[in-house]
Amino acid sequence: MSKNKIILVVVLLFFLVTRIIRIASIPSSVYWDEASIGYNAFAIGTDLKDEWGSFLPLHFRAFGEFKLPVYIYSVVPFVKIFGLNALAVRLPAVLYTLGTIILMYFLVKKITGKETLGILSAFILSVSPWLFIFSRTGYEATAGLFFFLLGPYIFLLSEKRRLFILLGVFTFILSFYSYNSFRIIIPIWLTGLSLYKLRKKNIPVFILSALLFLVSLYPIYRLYKFDTGGLRFAQVAVENKSDFVKNYFANFSPKFLFTTGDANPRSQVPGHGQLYLIDSLLVLIGIWAIFKSKKSSFYLPLAALILAPIPASLTKESPHALRAILAAPAFAAISTIGVGYLIGKFKKHSAIILVIAVLAYALSFESYYADFINNYAEKTKSAWQYEYKEIFSTKESGVVTDKYAQPYIFALFYQKTPPSEFRGSVKYNPPDKWGFSLVSSFGGFQFK
Repeated sequence: MSKNKIILVVVLLFFLVTRIIRIASIPSSVYWDEASIGYNAFAIGTDLKDEWGSFLPLHFRAFGEFKLPVYIYSVVPFVKIFGLNALAVRLPAVLYTLGTIILMYFLVKKITGKETLGILSAFILSVSPWLFIFSRTGYEATAGLFFFLLGPYIFLLSEKRRLFILLGVFTFILSFYSYNSFRIIIPIWLTGLSLYKLRKKNIPVFILSALLFLVSLYPIYRLYKFDTGGLRFAQVAVENKSDFVKNYFANFSPKFLFTTGDANPRSQVPGHGQLYLIDSLLVLIGIWAIFKSKKSSFYLPLAALILAPIPASLTKESPHALRAILAAPAFAAISTIGVGYLIGKFKKHSAIILVIAVLAYALSFESYYADFINNYAEKTKSAWQYEYKEIFSTKESGVVTDKYAQPYIFALFYQKTPPSEFRGSVKYNPPDKWGFSLVSSFGGFQFK
């Protein structure tokens, strides 16, 4: 094995260790979406039906907001192996992010033609504050990000294998069915990639790919046309265009990027920005290098960065690190290109520049990680609904308030209630104006 490959393996092992350590206890408990994902995976693994009794659904009704299938089905084997717990729900996010970091290596190596920069980009992404919490908690976005990045890499490989275009479109479809933000970005991104790769000889495979993509949209059309799939977006959407513009640029504010980060403690360690201070310099140099480059593929990270905030900008909560998760690899790639530009300009000092960049990111991560391990769980207990863990880890019946989210899913998760038992006794309140259904009772529990 070459020296570069050994370094890459070390980076990947470093990522795994920092994500798996205390993964079940930090954050301190599962959030209601994690509980829902875990229980529906448990139900599928039990009798191939979700909590509502639907057989192998493509959209999981859950609370009435219709969760996407890819991450839930990914959790099923982990629940079968480890049981219904936080570890089983969160491990797929670790593996999807590991795949994303490997893809980062291949993409940047392909774009720049330099393996060293590919490894550096993988390292920068592995310590990214933007991606850190999402990479060790049960967020569907990690699956969406992995399949989204797999698409352009396959497209870049399609120069000699035209059918790879079809495979690339299939990975975009998987991203489409992983996380809602990518349902907004992918049509724009796919159009741009198609124009980039459009050649007369590719037209037949493009037509076939377009047909595949259109067929994949039909279940989504049915969801929005005949069910309540659009109500969740109506609940969070901005009300006018000026809000969209304001929200878009808020995702690039220095305060958000380098000082406070996302205000939601489930998305960021309090007191830390989405990026490190070193990124403020390297991103600017990287953008300069992209504009000076004559290779069109250099513009891929910049295009991803421009598109990343759009899903967050369409909603009332912005800036929003989770909905703009595509920005994490985009910034990492651009920072890496910045380092590459400096190395090219100062060739005599290339080793020193590389060492300084690695040390700057390593020391920044050391401070961030120490704060996370030592303080995060205690500071954010309520944000992760720890109180429900305390209640339902021991309580087997009784009356519980439903004022704070959906308590029934925590009862199911922590009590590991058999799905058939739940379905046989559950009673629902009427759906609210957004289409969300609240469980009023099941078994010995009442929720009021």
